[in-house]
Amino acid sequence: MPQELRTMAVRMHGLGGPEVLRWEEVDVPETERGEVLVRHEAVGLNYADTYHRSGLYPLPTLPAVTLPTIMEVEAAGVVEAVGPSAARQPTPDGTAIFQPGDRVAYGDVRGAYCVRRVVPANRLVHLPDCVDFEHAAAAMLKGMTSWYLCRRTYRLRAGETVLVNGAAGGVGTILSQWCKALGATVIGTVGSAEKGRIAREHGCEHVILCEEEDFVERVHEITGGKGVPVVFDGVGAATFDGSLKCLSRFGMMIAYGNASGVVAPFNILRLTAKCLTLVRPSVMAHVQCRADLEEAAAELFGHIDADRIRITIGQRFPLAEAAEAHRALESRRTHGCTVLLP
Repeated sequence: MPQELRTMAVRMHGLGGPEVLRWEEVDVPETERGEVLVRHEAVGLNYADTYHRSGLYPLPTLPAVTLPTIMEVEAAGVVEAVGPSAARQPTPDGTAIFQPGDRVAYGDVRGAYCVRRVVPANRLVHLPDCVDFEHAAAAMLKGMTSWYLCRRTYRLRAGETVLVNGAAGGVGTILSQWCKALGATVIGTVGSAEKGRIAREHGCEHVILCEEEDFVERVHEITGGKGVPVVFDGVGAATFDGSLKCLSRFGMMIAYGNASGVVAPFNILRLTAKCLTLVRPSVMAHVQCRADLEEAAAELFGHIDADRIRITIGQRFPLAEAAEAHRALESRRTHGCTVLLP
């Protein structure tokens, strides 16, 4: 690969609002041993992108990130070149051989907001024919998040009734379908009638409009007063207190996001009466091992191929307009998944 290769990218020049994101030309490093050069066909947008941009989530320190930096972690595209070891033998932890022309995706490698980039081969997965680039970019991080939520953090069993807050969002639509595929009854909370329709189309048997109904009362009404054994909450401050009240004895509150704001500090003794468990998990911890990454991707792609999970792309933005995509996401003008197109 010629060392002078350059590409267009969205770089973050500081912490703050969407205005800190700038579309500019950058150098592409040489593809080294164990690395792959990928030309992106689609880039995924996640709510966590806004957390990193605003500073709510600190930038990584190992390795240290310096500004300006290329944001975020999820994309799909085509292999254009491979480093020495990636071309001739599996990488040290057993990843498959990649060749130019291979269709690939990833969901946990920072630096995705660009047209071309170098990616560690052991973080890539091959795309099956049943998944196109846009749906892969939309689904990788959200799909792996859904996988660990209902398959690892809480081991969902058929016949259970669960609560998914933010059921019309990117993770919510995938997670609700995954829970339904595992035999659960899904209660979903949403913010509007239109989002309620989307939630019903994506696995929710019961939908609660939080702006019109008391979701705690409705959950207990639906469950005959028992409550639910688990709440999957990506909303944060607006639903946290009520979600604890929705849990049955020995229930688990999984707080995986903060779309409405960060949950304020609270007295942990509030969990005592019903012996509740509170978990704040992260997808990156669940797919650090290559075997776990492959398991998550295989289950996700298998559900997509079998039509048990439908990935809905609600919005498409040019990658150059990533700042506007962030504004739309933060103002709750989106539904389903959003992709950025180079």
